[in-house]
Amino acid sequence: MGDLLDRARAVAADVLAPTADEVDRTSTIPEGHFRALADAGLYGLATADDVAFEDFVGVVEILAGACLTTTFTWMQHHGVVRGLSATANTALRERYLADAARGTTRCGVAFAGASPQPPKLWATAVDGGWRLDGVAPLVTGWGLVDLLQVSARDAATTDTDDEHARVVALLVPAHAADGVTVHPLDLAAANGSRTVRLDVDGWFVGEDAVVATPSRAEFLAGQHVSARINGCLALGVAGRCAGLVADAGEPDASAALRKALDAARDDLDAGLADVARMAPARAAASALAVRAAATLTVAVGSRAIVGRHPARRLAREAAFTLVAAGRPEIRAELLAELPGS
Repeated sequence: MGDLLDRARAVAADVLAPTADEVDRTSTIPEGHFRALADAGLYGLATADDVAFEDFVGVVEILAGACLTTTFTWMQHHGVVRGLSATANTALRERYLADAARGTTRCGVAFAGASPQPPKLWATAVDGGWRLDGVAPLVTGWGLVDLLQVSARDAATTDTDDEHARVVALLVPAHAADGVTVHPLDLAAANGSRTVRLDVDGWFVGEDAVVATPSRAEFLAGQHVSARINGCLALGVAGRCAGLVADAGEPDASAALRKALDAARDDLDAGLADVARMAPARAAASALAVRAAATLTVAVGSRAIVGRHPARRLAREAAFTLVAAGRPEIRAELLAELPGS
């Protein structure tokens, strides 16, 4: 869908890229960024039947190359839109989906508490709903989004095998509540995303807030698709670096980076069909972002360490992709690959 990618390129070029360094310096995303994304129709991509997945990830990559902070915050929204689109909770879908697709209601996710084994966040069935206890380690968009989809392990299914363990996904207002303590986190990059840790002790959420109760295997299968989407962050950073390397008068180095970028994108796409290939592909994409940022630093010379050249920000953003939305298997691949890069 060329029109969709063209709209994304226009927002990236006209709105996001010109202020990316200022967003990084101030740790603040202008409200106009979110309005521009909404006006371009980029909040409802997960509900649009005519948006191919390759176009969706193309949009994420384009935006990530312009402003990682804004993109990292905005991309979480689509996990909630997908959840609302598929939920059997008709009342929840009718109440929130249309506004979420328009971007007039903004959303975030808290998946990291349910993913590990053992989990960090538990949900216990109580009269009228669920009690949450534990930690939601990384919650992006606090103070920027309206709703938060929180995933926790069902305490009644403590089996370690994926067949029986179950996850409870709940849609809640994204603000402080009884039993929730908010700890802002200081990120090396994308700090304007307002990522926090939630310490949870007896947070009650009503039964009417349940989005889904997948098995852990089903939950992790959804995270597999998310791994491809998160790989766009590294691709976007690498692509931006390649363009700036060309601008610095190094066309051969830029061409080599773009060739590697195409290969990394193909490997990520292949990982969608072959689970075993996703972790190596994700690792390779982030390793490429780091090499691309290093290449840019060399290409621009002292400007990369004196003043406010984008190379400074991109180096930190490349490092950010090494760990953001990471999994143990991706970390293992990176530790195997980076020393020999």
